[in-house]
Amino acid sequence: MEHGEFRGPEKRRTRRCLVLSVVAVLVLIIIVAVVLGLTLTRRSNELKPVFLDRCQKFKDSNCEQIWDAFQQAYVNRDPCQVPMEAYDPLIALAPFKPSCNRVMLWSKTKEVVHDFTEKRDCFVTLEDTLLGSVLDGLTWCGKQGSSETLTTGCPGWTDCDNNPVRSFWNRISARFADVACGDVTAMLNGSIITPFSPTSVFASIEVKRLNSTRVRSLTVVLVTQENAVTNCTNGSLKNLQMVLDEGIQYNCKEVSESQLEECNSHPEKPCGACW
Repeated sequence: MEHGEFRGPEKRRTRRCLVLSVVAVLVLIIIVAVVLGLTLTRRSNELKPVFLDRCQKFKDSNCEQIWDAFQQAYVNRDPCQVPMEAYDPLIALAPFKPSCNRVMLWSKTKEVVHDFTEKRDCFVTLEDTLLGSVLDGLTWCGKQGSSETLTTGCPGWTDCDNNPVRSFWNRISARFADVACGDVTAMLNGSIITPFSPTSVFASIEVKRLNSTRVRSLTVVLVTQENAVTNCTNGSLKNLQMVLDEGIQYNCKEVSESQLEECNSHPEKPCGACW
């Protein structure tokens, strides 16, 4: 038998295999597209459940209404064109209450300060308030022509000035400082060269909002570690004193992180005694 007698059937088998391969590839592409689409949909909707869950820990809060006001600040907007004022209706729904002698500001000390305030009832940080709590550590943005809330592909903090996350924190930081009264405390990092950095929210927003008609004093708690590179004589802290509203008494105390941890283990000890 000549080999040529099998050429027709072999061609048909080859063609059939090729068609099946193409179909398999197309099915795979469709499956990947569907899975990716569902994943992206989940990502665009994943913020709301977290927001509402955190919000519901605050009694007497209309969390759905607060969520709607939050979304209105950035949905259907260029993510680099969301000004601070866009969050004013949100703040009106969840206002900050005056907090005398309890406001704790911070810069580059997030873990230390929250470890301290979680174990003590002496101070309140921005992240302990409703608006600070529900969005702490989260990312969000919108886009023009869409009512979606996105959690990926959003501009970073320094990518543009008026991005949704930066504008939000700047706005509520300003409002939090506005309601400070009496004695205010700020926990700064003594392990960096510039504890009072002019680009920080503390320096560029909060300190400028402290008014001597409401605030009596500002005490800087400079948290140090073994590798401390600065102390209360640091030049940047002298700049802090210069920009602080005249009439507000300034104090600075160097406190080691281990000292704060030791103090936390004795809850009967007054907070002021920790430094």
